[in-house]
Amino acid sequence: MRPQPWTDGLPALSRSFGMDDLRPLLRRHAIDGTILVQTVTTADETPEMLLIADRATEVLGVVGWVELTDPSSDVAARLAALRELPGGDRLVGVRHQVQLEPDPNWLLRPDVTNGLRQVAAAGLVYEILVTRGQLDAAVAVVQRLPELRFVLDHAGKPGIADGELDPWRRQLAELGACENVAVKLSGLVTEAKPDWTVDDLRPYADHLLANFGAGRVMAGSDWPVCLLHASYDDVVSATDQLLAGLSDGERAEVFGDTAAGWYGIDGGAR
Repeated sequence: MRPQPWTDGLPALSRSFGMDDLRPLLRRHAIDGTILVQTVTTADETPEMLLIADRATEVLGVVGWVELTDPSSDVAARLAALRELPGGDRLVGVRHQVQLEPDPNWLLRPDVTNGLRQVAAAGLVYEILVTRGQLDAAVAVVQRLPELRFVLDHAGKPGIADGELDPWRRQLAELGACENVAVKLSGLVTEAKPDWTVDDLRPYADHLLANFGAGRVMAGSDWPVCLLHASYDDVVSATDQLLAGLSDGERAEVFGDTAAGWYGIDGGAR
């Protein structure tokens, strides 16, 4: 387990999680595979995640981390080096925890933009992890870099606990108008109150589907962070209910096909 200060005082997350924990959950819900996503801002984590992917057939892809802003770094070379490692063929994207950056316009800095262009040239996805106060910058960077495929994590973290819909609705509609961005239907339970109901989540899920369509929405568990407010089983059940009005083909897109196409992988993912 790598230290993460934000988990201090959160017993549900204050331990290591591995494939032995995840594999039974995947099997219980007949889920074919999963994507491992970066958790800490350190170069050591991505090779470790790639090695897990190399050894676990259930891991269909890895979203790792590289330093985008160091003027002396060559992002393209670092990405190429990661692809040479065991499991390197599973590298599908890059993420930075922008939500921890004090600058609300961090995504628009010239050094970040330069790094993102190298991510695009490598044919990888960039995942956007932001707070509500950083969503306007997310809209701007997606518009600025049409050559890069983006994935907005956790629906942009709307204020579900407070029942807030605006300005999030406008910002998500602006992102939905950009064909180079998809969105994860994930993390909603941790933005809601601990006693959340599916009806609390429904306006946000409906807005995603209305503005992105099933072909650019991908279901995600946000496991193990979801354990703060829900079990993996609870999240799968809630997602099933939120998508109940879709056709079988649309459900297949959200539950795997969107992710497979967006990340360039074979098979489905949740």
